[in-house]
Amino acid sequence: MTLVYPQIVTGADLLRGIIKLDRLAPLLQRRGAVSVAIVNSKLHGIRSFYKVMTKYGIRPVFGLSVHLDIGEEATPLLYVYAKDDEGYRNLLKMSSAAAIRDAETLPVQWVKAYSAGCIIVCPLTDATWKSVEDESVRAILKACEQATVMVGISRAGGMKHEKEAEIQAFSEGSGLPIVAVHESRYVDPDEAFVYEVAQAIRTGYKLNDPARPKNNDRAAYLPEESELLEWYADRPEWLENMTAMLLACTASLPPADSMMPIYPVNEGETSSALLERNSLSGLHKRVPEADEAYRERLAHELDIISKMGFADYFLIVEDFMRYAKEQQILTGPGRGSSAGSLVAFALGITDVDPIKYGLIFERFLNPGRITLPDIDIDFADNRRGEVIEYVARKYGKAKVAQIITFGTLSARSVARNVARVFDFSNEEMAFLSKEIPNRHGITLKEAVSLSKPLRDWVAMEPLRTKWLNAAMALEGLPRNASTHAAGVILSPIPLVDVVPLQSGGDGIYLTQWPMGDVEEQGLLKMDFLGLRNLTLLDRIRAMIAYDRGERIDFESIPLDDAKTFELFRAGDTTGIFQFESEGMRNALQLIRPTQFEDLFAINALYRPGPMDHIPLYSRRKNDNEKITYIHPLLETVLAETYGVIVYQEQIMEIAVRVAGFTMAEADLLRRAVSKKNKEVLQKERIHFTQSAVENGFPQESAIAIYDLIVKFADYGFPKSHAVAYSLISYRLAFLKANEPAYFYAALLSSLTGNSEKTMELLREMDAKGVKLLPPSIRQSKYMYTVENGAIRIGLGIIKGVTPTFYEALKQARKSDGHWKSMFDLAVSLGSGAFTEKSIRPLIKAGALDLFGETRDVLLASIEAAIAHAQFVRPDDDTDMFGDMFQTLASPKYSPGTSMSRMMMLEYEREVLGFYLSEHPALEAKKMDGGRCNSIVSVATLRDRTPVRLIGLLVDIKRIRTKKGEAMAFLTLQDETGQISCTLFPKQYAPSNNALVEMGMLQVEGTVEHRRGQPQILVQQIGKL
Repeated sequence: MTLVYPQIVTGADLLRGIIKLDRLAPLLQRRGAVSVAIVNSKLHGIRSFYKVMTKYGIRPVFGLSVHLDIGEEATPLLYVYAKDDEGYRNLLKMSSAAAIRDAETLPVQWVKAYSAGCIIVCPLTDATWKSVEDESVRAILKACEQATVMVGISRAGGMKHEKEAEIQAFSEGSGLPIVAVHESRYVDPDEAFVYEVAQAIRTGYKLNDPARPKNNDRAAYLPEESELLEWYADRPEWLENMTAMLLACTASLPPADSMMPIYPVNEGETSSALLERNSLSGLHKRVPEADEAYRERLAHELDIISKMGFADYFLIVEDFMRYAKEQQILTGPGRGSSAGSLVAFALGITDVDPIKYGLIFERFLNPGRITLPDIDIDFADNRRGEVIEYVARKYGKAKVAQIITFGTLSARSVARNVARVFDFSNEEMAFLSKEIPNRHGITLKEAVSLSKPLRDWVAMEPLRTKWLNAAMALEGLPRNASTHAAGVILSPIPLVDVVPLQSGGDGIYLTQWPMGDVEEQGLLKMDFLGLRNLTLLDRIRAMIAYDRGERIDFESIPLDDAKTFELFRAGDTTGIFQFESEGMRNALQLIRPTQFEDLFAINALYRPGPMDHIPLYSRRKNDNEKITYIHPLLETVLAETYGVIVYQEQIMEIAVRVAGFTMAEADLLRRAVSKKNKEVLQKERIHFTQSAVENGFPQESAIAIYDLIVKFADYGFPKSHAVAYSLISYRLAFLKANEPAYFYAALLSSLTGNSEKTMELLREMDAKGVKLLPPSIRQSKYMYTVENGAIRIGLGIIKGVTPTFYEALKQARKSDGHWKSMFDLAVSLGSGAFTEKSIRPLIKAGALDLFGETRDVLLASIEAAIAHAQFVRPDDDTDMFGDMFQTLASPKYSPGTSMSRMMMLEYEREVLGFYLSEHPALEAKKMDGGRCNSIVSVATLRDRTPVRLIGLLVDIKRIRTKKGEAMAFLTLQDETGQISCTLFPKQYAPSNNALVEMGMLQVEGTVEHRRGQPQILVQQIGKL
C-alpha cells in the first residue's frame, strides 16, 4: 500500500493531541509515508505543519475536525479536507464560523455554504451516530453536496464496528465510497497514559477523580503500515480509497501578499495627496517657523512613503491618534525608530522633533530594505481598548482582529500541572516550585540534573518517576491561548479570507494564528501598547485639573527645569519610568545630568555592554578627561556624547560622512555589521574603506573608523527610542519635583495591593515632609487624593471596601453628609449598605475616628447601629420618621473591650497593608539616635553583614536541639516590616529573660539569606 495518515491531531491543538512535529516528521519519513493530514479542532499550527512536512518530502494536507449542530443534543463529527485552493479558503471560513460560536459547532447550512472545494469524511463509527438510517445523517450528506463526500470507518486497534454491514449497505445505496479512518493523537501505544494526563490537565480533572470523563482514545496512536494492513485485511480497498483521497488534495499555503489597509479618501483624491496636505498643515502648527531643512526633510520622507505604498498606513495611524486625543486618551510621545520620522511628528503621531534631536528617517523606513512599516503606539493602559474598538468600528469588525498567543508548558509549568493531576500534596508542589528554577529556556531534564534533592525525591517512589516521564513528554506543548499584549491586524479585505478567526474580548475577533504566522501571510500588524506610566501621568494631570481647574499640556513642559535635574542628579527616581533601578540611580549620580540630552544618553547606555562606558561618559562630561577622536570629522557626529558612540544613528552618520554612503546604505551597513557574520564583516570592511578612500580619507583612518563601528555596533541603541521614552521619564520627574503631593497620590493609587512598594513610598514621603492623612468616611474619595498639600487615603485602599459600597456612600454624602455619629451614618446609608462586612474594615482603618469614639467601641456598636438603621429605614428607601428622627432619643454606643496599641496597629496593617499610626518601635529608635538599621533595609545587605535592629518581639518559638539545648526563633517587627531572628543555644541562655512577647528589643547580629529570604543570626539581645 501507499502509506498515508489521514487524521493527525498535533500538539498545537491545546492538549487535544500531544504529537510534536519535530518528532513526527522524521518518523513518517523513515516509515516511507507519502502524505499526512492535520485535523485539529481549529486551524492552530497548520502553517508550521505544512512547512515541516514539506521540508521532509511528505505531502501535507489541510484538514479540520468539525462538530455539526443538527438541532439535537448530538453533534456529529466530520473531517473536512481542503481539496484545492478554494477548499483551503473555505476551510478558513468553516473554522472561523465554528470558533466564534459559544458551542464551537457548525450549523448544517454553514457546511453547505462553505463546502465547495472540500472533501468531507463522515466517520459513521462515531458514537453519536445512532443509526445510518437516521434522517439527520441524510440531511447532513445533502448539505455537503457541493463537496466530495465519503463515509469513514475506523478499526482502531483492529476492533470492528458492530454496524459495519449496515454502513456498507448504506454506502452502496447512497453511492458514497468508504475510506479507512484512524485518528492519531499520540505517536506510540505506550504514550496512551501521557495522553490521558494531557486530557486531565485540559479538562481540570485529577487522574483519581471518578467523575473524570472516560478515555475513548486508547488506540489513538500512529500505527505502523503492517498494523493498518492487518486491521483492514478483508477491506484493502478502504485503505486505497483513503490514499487516493489524500493524494487528491492539492491545496497549498497561499503566497505571502502584502495587504496594506486602505484609508477612505474623498472621490478624486489620492491617499498620497491627502498625506502631503495633512503633513504640511501639521508641520506649520508644530513648527511655525520651519526652515528649509524641515521642508526638504518632509518632502524627502513623503516621497519615500508614497513610493513604498505606505501613505494609507500613515493616514490610518494619524486618524486613530487624532481620535485618542479627542477622547483625551493619553498617548506616548513615540516608540522605537518611528520617532525618527518628521511626517509622524507633523501628523501628531509622535511628539519628538527629529530635526532638533538629529534622528534619521531611514532608521525607520529604508527604501533599500522593503519591509512593512512598524509604528508602535503607547496608550494609557486603562484606555487602550477604546482605541482598538474605534479602529474596529471605522474599518469594519471583519477587517480588524487582535492576535492570539499561546502559553506553553515550560519546565516549571508542566511539572506543576502534571503534579496537580497526580494529586500531589501541597508540600510536594511547593518542593517542585523550589527545586525547578523559574528561568526562561531551562528544560525539565536540565532542572533535574542540576538538583540532587529533586533526583533523590523522584527516586523514592515509582509514581514520581511516572510523573517525571509524563511531564517531560508534555513539556513545550501549548497549554492555553490568550490575546497578544499589543498586536492588532488591519486588512483591506475581510480577514476570514486569509486567516482563521475566533472569538476574542470586547467584541474584537482573535486570530487563530500567532503573530509570526499572521505576518508571514503579509498582514499588517500594528502594536497598540498599554503603558502604566502613561496612566500615571494622566491620573496626575486629571487630579490637578479637578482640584485647580488647570490642565497640564505635557508638550509645553520646559525641558530645562532646575528642580527636575536636581531630582535626577540625586537619584531620587522612585516612580520614574526607566530610572528606578539601583544601578540606574548610581549612573545618574555618577554622570550628574544637566540637560535632557544626558537623560536619553543614560537611557541608551544603561544596558549590558554599553554600561561599561558609563564611567568614561561621566569623566568626559564632567571635564575629568579630555575628549579624543580618531579623526576630526567624527567630532561633528560624536560631540553630543563626548566622543562615545552611543546610538545606532551615530554609526549611520559616520558612514554617510566618512564613506559617502546614502542613509539607506548606512542603515544596511548598521544591520549587517551588528549580525557579526565574518563574511559580511569582511565584505563591508572592503566596501566601507574603499568608499572612504574615494571620499578623500586616508586608508588607515578609514580602517580605524570601520573597526570603531564594528566595536560599537552591538552597543548602539536607537536614539529615536531613547529620546521618546526619556520624554515620559522627564515628564514624570517634572511632576515629582514640582507637584510632589499629586505625584505621590497618583503613584500610591497605582500601587494598591502592593504593600511592600507602598511602605517604601510612604517612607520616602515622610522623609520629604509630605503628610499622609488617615482615611475618612466623610472626606476620602475612592483612591488617594490631595488635600492642602497633604495626601488623603482613599476608602478603596481599605481591604473589604467595594466600589458598590463607595457609590452608596457618595449618594449618602450628597443627601446628608453631616453625620455626628455612627448611628447617623447607618441611617443615611441604610441597612442594605451599612453591614458588618462593609463597616468593620473602615473602623479598623480609622475611617470612623471622626465620631470621637475609640475603635473598640465602634466595633462593639456595629450591631446596634444596624438595628437602629433597620428601625428607622426598614427598606432603605423609606425614612419612617423623616425630620422627627433628630428628635428621637439618641441610641447609645456599646462598651468595647480595651484595644491595645499593638492590636490597633495590626488592624491597620490587616486592612491597609501598612501601619498608619506611629509604630512603638519608632519612638525607641528616636531615643536611640537613629543608629540602627530598618528591617526593610536588611534585604539589601550581603550575608554576614553586621546589623543592629530595634523592634517589637511579636512571636517566640522555643525549641531544643538534638543535644537537648534550648534555642529560639524570634519574629521582630518595626514600622517597616518583620524579620526572623535565630537565637542559638550559646546566645539564648543569657538572653532568655529578655524574651517577653510584645516587648521592645535591641538585636545585634549578622545577615544570612536562606531561600531568598533574609534572617538575622543573633549575637546579642538587649531589652528596652
